[in-house]
Amino acid sequence: MKKILGILVVAFIGGAASLTGYKVFVEQPQVIVQEGTPALQTVKANYVAPTLTNSSVPTNFTEAAESTVNAVVHVKNTAIRTQQNPWAEYLFGRGKGGRKYEQVGTGSGVIISPDGYIVTNNHVIEGASEIEITLNNSKKLKAELIGTSKSNDIALLKVETDEDLPYLPFANSDFVKIGEWVLAVGNPYNLTSTVTAGIVSAKGRDLDGNNNTESFIQTDAAVNPGNSGGALVNTRGELIGINTAITSRTGSFIGYSFAVPSNIAKKIIDDLLEFGSVQEAILGISIDPVDKEIDGVKIGTIDEKSEALKAGLKEGDVITKVNNVKISKFSDLKGQLTAKRPGDLVDVTVDRDGESLTKTIKLSKRTSYISQYLGTQFKDLTKADKEKYGLSGGAKIEITQNRAFLEYKVGKGYILTKINGKNINSASEAVEILDKNQNARFVLEMINPDGEIERFRY
Repeated sequence: MKKILGILVVAFIGGAASLTGYKVFVEQPQVIVQEGTPALQTVKANYVAPTLTNSSVPTNFTEAAESTVNAVVHVKNTAIRTQQNPWAEYLFGRGKGGRKYEQVGTGSGVIISPDGYIVTNNHVIEGASEIEITLNNSKKLKAELIGTSKSNDIALLKVETDEDLPYLPFANSDFVKIGEWVLAVGNPYNLTSTVTAGIVSAKGRDLDGNNNTESFIQTDAAVNPGNSGGALVNTRGELIGINTAITSRTGSFIGYSFAVPSNIAKKIIDDLLEFGSVQEAILGISIDPVDKEIDGVKIGTIDEKSEALKAGLKEGDVITKVNNVKISKFSDLKGQLTAKRPGDLVDVTVDRDGESLTKTIKLSKRTSYISQYLGTQFKDLTKADKEKYGLSGGAKIEITQNRAFLEYKVGKGYILTKINGKNINSASEAVEILDKNQNARFVLEMINPDGEIERFRY
């Protein structure tokens, strides 16, 4: 044993001596070079690092989500449909072979007042015979339909409850910025409220690529069919839009969704509550569609009696701003006008041969509407019309190309007062009912120029 230990000690001493000799006589010193690296700096002990703003870092969405989820509801609509049997119709006559059945549709809605007003999409409740609301706490309530705007895809509902409901305040959607963080909140498939996050991808979107569509907010927050009618909110939990549509070949979210801006939704709701129908404001101009490369909207013609002409607008002017909001394309202009009422004053900035001019214009009310289904142009009744025939509302025929009408000498001056027994308040309401139910059969009640009531089945 002593012999083994002696050998180990000798081996250890020899190894240490060899390593020392290598370090001293053989190995060259290693030099580490750092290029372009400044010397380490020191800072005072009381130095405070700068705090990044919310615009520079990802936002915490918890507060916005917490204040939003309880104000978003599940909307269930039940509609009675009729399945036609062609053989029964052949044997027993039209309408005799139908089998009635219930069809259930679902979507989302947003509570906008503590006393139970709820906004959703028109397509969520269209044709419903019964509407049921489920709150985020699973409480169910029956809802009444107050009014709709098919062209803007907005519907207003009302529920009765003894307690104040959580609701969302409206934000000014004109102030929404591209790149801003947003939350899409819906109550799809009665799963209780669901939250997704994204950014605003674009504003003033025209989905169909024509001049008859809305000015949508586009976002990449995930929205699926059951989210229709739900809320698009900013990081403060304020309502900036009503989620309405997605672009998808499969029916599911693939990257983009679209919302009706809150300014437009609020104006429609106010109109439905005050007038029962949407009051459409116009400038009194037509658009020149030829020059599409300009940044703005070029005026084609101006109505002779319009406020725009009185204010000094001219044909060929290019509208660049409305109330200091930039106008790049027609959908931007349409969005601004849709959010306004007849009689409102707007500052319109135009480019006229390189010179920027701003004119204050009083918006006019659109009074004429064309029913594509009937091939007939209707206008609202004047005060004189209402007094003459003792009416509170209706739609007066201006021009018709309808063969049946022409055959029975129904034309200019006839006033449509009822459709299927329902009173008609305005020309826009008449056209909306007729054109959204083009497969339906109508009983039209009219007053002829002599004040006599006539009824037509169409």
